[in-house]
Amino acid sequence: MTTASCPYFDDLRSQHEVIHPPQNEDCTDIGEHMNEPAQHTAKPNVTVSSSVRELLECPVCLNAMYPPIHQCSNGHTLCSGCKPRVHNRCPTCRHELGNIRCLALEKVAASLELPCKYQSFGCIGIIPYYSKLKHESQCSFRPYNCPYAGSECTVIGDIPCIVAHLKDDHKVDMHMGSTFNHRYVKSNPHEVENATWMLTVFSCFGQYFCLHFEAFQLGMAPVYIAFLRFMGDDELAKNFSYSLEVGGNGRKLIWQGVPRSIRDGHRKVRDSFDGLIIQRNMALFFSGGDRKELKLRVTGRIWKEQ
Repeated sequence: MTTASCPYFDDLRSQHEVIHPPQNEDCTDIGEHMNEPAQHTAKPNVTVSSSVRELLECPVCLNAMYPPIHQCSNGHTLCSGCKPRVHNRCPTCRHELGNIRCLALEKVAASLELPCKYQSFGCIGIIPYYSKLKHESQCSFRPYNCPYAGSECTVIGDIPCIVAHLKDDHKVDMHMGSTFNHRYVKSNPHEVENATWMLTVFSCFGQYFCLHFEAFQLGMAPVYIAFLRFMGDDELAKNFSYSLEVGGNGRKLIWQGVPRSIRDGHRKVRDSFDGLIIQRNMALFFSGGDRKELKLRVTGRIWKEQ
């Protein structure tokens, strides 16, 4: 496992649902465009004190609570997700919980507007309490996971940070330009475990792209797959296309598609077969010789759609 080397990692991971007070009394009106600044309107009572934060924190999971918020007869609260886990007993006083809702606390929460937890990554949104989870699940400033599939890497960060991490920690090959010509060679390719796995990063059009090539088991037969992922969000990825070509002995296979965002995990893209699929027998045919060594040359290019 690779240790995190990018700023904000440790701080972000250590927090369950930390609610920071706004720096001033101006609040951004969050509409359909969650990360676009809107008109700022003065809100006199949006500063969230530590005592209010503690009231909204579930004593069991320590996460922020959302309706229905339950309480016991003594007024102790907990979230609906934890209620079944405590077998209908208050975790504070051990009294029976029943089905009492804390409507007053739910109304207090409804009056709050809070900054996005990805504020340190650039989000300036101030979001109503009950819209915060949805906003953060879609926030375009939320960090990216490391796209390196050769290990269970837990590093997260923005794109420049992830690129530096791939180069420095995973020693990934970096290339400038929109065309590529790669040769993959491996002995004893009949064993999937012994097959080539490779990631290469390309920089072009002011963006970064990840080229994956690997073998995996499809049913009973191993196959090879090559595909491109865009280092950014899906909406921007749709502005680009790419093609891949592999061949030998007078035959060739060609794939053309749109790169998937690295928001989609490597396994998700691979298991959807969204790339150039090469059956093992065809790969060995392209390799020539006595079929005891994998020798594939994969060429391709990336272009920006008009």
